Amino acid sequence: MLPKFLLADNSQDDPDTIYVVHTETPRCIIRCDVDDFYGNQRVYWIDDEPLSLDDTEALLDEAEDFFERELENQENLYDEEEGM
Repeated sequence: MLPKFLLADNSQDDPDTIYVVHTETPRCIIRCDVDDFYGNQRVYWIDDEPLSLDDTEALLDEAEDFFERELENQENLYDEEEGM
């Protein structure tokens, strides 16, 4: 089973952009700036876009929470490796 969200990037093509992939229905890929989740954001729907704006907003909020936690976890891991 896949995690609900995954991070992806293409640093050779666009180093300032990161992608949050939502693996559950409705599946989508959210393009955003590395430093700002809502900066330059675009949602690519793999499945049909939810009809409800509330559902879309809830999904984006959940994706942002995942994105922020993931960046924080990566920063903590980097700090731990430096301290070794």
